[in-house]
Parts: sequence; structure tokens; C-alpha cells
Amino acid sequence: MQAVIATGGKQYWVKEGDIIRIEKIALEKGEKIEFDQVLMVNKDGEYVIGRPLVEKAKVTGKILNQGKAKKIIVFKYKPKKGYRKKTGHRQPFTEVLIEKIKL
Repeated sequence: MQAVIATGGKQYWVKEGDIIRIEKIALEKGEKIEFDQVLMVNKDGEYVIGRPLVEKAKVTGKILNQGKAKKIIVFKYKPKKGYRKKTGHRQPFTEVLIEKIKL
């Protein structure tokens, strides 16, 4: 069974047992999470498409980890003006194990 869920402004194609990285959610490691914004479900080759959401469909998961991604460098530069600014950014994420897809 597979599903498309929406969280953090993004959409994810998931199946049971998948580990996904989503935008940071303020929950502790080991806690359960329930995604109720299910856009589509594939059950044995039969697709159920929501308009915009599938009614009574839920995807449950467990928080595995809270962390930060690799650092990216942001460099601003204006030629002939002596302006240079170098900063870095590490995007926080939450790692989730998809446990169950209910339709």
C-alpha cells in the first residue's frame, strides 16, 4: 500500500517501512505522528485520488531523529564595491518511519 502525503509545504510518495526526511516538527524522538493530509492512496494497483484529500485516510509514523542537514554556503558579492558577505545555513529536519497507511 502506497500513499502521497502533504506536510511542510511538500508532497511525499510513501509506503509502509519507508524512512523520510520532512521539515522539522516539534515532537520528541520516539513519539508517534499522524498525517491526515493524504492526497492519494494506491491499494493493490487501485488508485484512490482525493479532491483534494482522500476521506478518512491516515498515515501514521514514528519520529526517529531530529537533526540538521549539511551546511550550504551563501555568498553575496558586488563587484567593484568591496562588498562580500559569506554565511552558512543548515536546514533542520525530522526523520520519520512510516508505520501504517489506513484507508
